[in-house]
Amino acid sequence: MNVLLIIDGMNLVRRMHAAQPNENNIDGLQEQVLRSCKKLIRFHQPSHVTIVWDGKAISWRKRLFEDYKKGRKPMPEALNEGLASLKRYLESQDIHSIDALSEADDVIATLATKLTQAKGKAIIVSTDKGFNQLIHPNIQLWDHFNQTFLTLEAREEKLGVDRSQFLDYLALAGDSGNKIPGVPGIGPKSACELLKTFRTLSNIYRSLDKIGTKQAQKLATGKTLAKLSYKLSQLQTNLPLNINLKQFRLKQQN
Repeated sequence: MNVLLIIDGMNLVRRMHAAQPNENNIDGLQEQVLRSCKKLIRFHQPSHVTIVWDGKAISWRKRLFEDYKKGRKPMPEALNEGLASLKRYLESQDIHSIDALSEADDVIATLATKLTQAKGKAIIVSTDKGFNQLIHPNIQLWDHFNQTFLTLEAREEKLGVDRSQFLDYLALAGDSGNKIPGVPGIGPKSACELLKTFRTLSNIYRSLDKIGTKQAQKLATGKTLAKLSYKLSQLQTNLPLNINLKQFRLKQQN
């Protein structure tokens, strides 16, 4: 079975860089990132590996909703200037990059999904909770910083909803980290309770007459935002990537 280790590049590197006392100093970052990549390869023993980077184009989500990811701290200038050199260094060590046009998330989701369709397995290295919605048994999420798998069971327990309800939950409760609004006045607890009772977002909106007046009014008023939040949260899994898996086959186990 082909096993592809997919590393969310900026998720990994920005957290490593943020731990440095001086954000203008990236000395040693290349070696630090390489050590982490080699550790990931030794532990997971993949047949293939790639690191996916965010691009600079405005994402379709930002075009759809101007406030998406509003207020995010910009990338430190030193890190921005050093990325090209970092990518070349990793390439020289048999860790090949994919550059997304905008957000890496959809590229990663597409890679993982296409691999499972080809009877392979994907391991996504990221702490981005947007990947929660990828619930295929051959797609695993790995938190490098806590050295643990983010299992479906753990994700269900943390959110308080069934795996099939992850997107509906985000449509209702939103995602403050990405500035996805959700329904104003419907927080995580209310979202869980509604989904436990009515199971799906569609059922909730078909059952407003069975919900308390105040909450029903919030839901009715926020219906457009719920639909928008669902769309913003949903990963694209069928992008045309124009790549071949053999490009990322490991020549040797590091």
